[in-house]
Amino acid sequence: MTEEEWTAVRLSLLVATTATAASLPLGIAVAWLLARGRFWGKSLVDTLVHLPLIMPPVVTGYLLLLTFGRRTPIGAFLADELGIVFSFRWTGAALACAVMGFPLLVRAVRLSIEAVDSRLESAAGTLGANPLWVFATVTLPLSLPGVIAGAILCFAKAMGEFGATITFVSNIPGETQTLPSMIYTLTQVPGGDAGALRLTLISIAISMLALLGSELLARRIGARRAAT
Repeated sequence: MTEEEWTAVRLSLLVATTATAASLPLGIAVAWLLARGRFWGKSLVDTLVHLPLIMPPVVTGYLLLLTFGRRTPIGAFLADELGIVFSFRWTGAALACAVMGFPLLVRAVRLSIEAVDSRLESAAGTLGANPLWVFATVTLPLSLPGVIAGAILCFAKAMGEFGATITFVSNIPGETQTLPSMIYTLTQVPGGDAGALRLTLISIAISMLALLGSELLARRIGARRAAT
């Protein structure tokens, strides 16, 4: 493999890990809100959360560019006041991947929370535990396999994201050129088929390892829970 290909692999892992870690806390909170919350506009929130799944990724990337570009009010404020720049940076690639993977994370966690017996939560509440403590000690541990599954889905989606990323942050070698972008680039140049095939196999291997790891971890958690 060439140095450029290794750089794309490392960058993809960095972007996917950052996107998953950033999405996880908010994703769990939104999933709990949709699973247990009773409020006006819940259907609208649910629709907005899942909108990136049905919109063309290019549209999502363009909306991110309109929102966080350097010349937009939000983008200018983040860059000038906080020193945070998203457009045409690897941080922007992580943001685009997080947005695209967020619906998968929320859906998996929500289904897991809904599967938790609400009577257990009510029993903890009658013993004096506040809602946050009930969530931390009852709901979250019981829904942990779903959290793991959601995180892995988000990571896998981030590893394969292309449309939103290339629209928002372009395809800059060493900065925003992730595995999918590098594969696309190699397919467009003469003699690049071998490199594209190598990166494709690496991408498949990383995704398979992530899925196998999540499955083994979920089984271990289930075995420990059964033992107790």
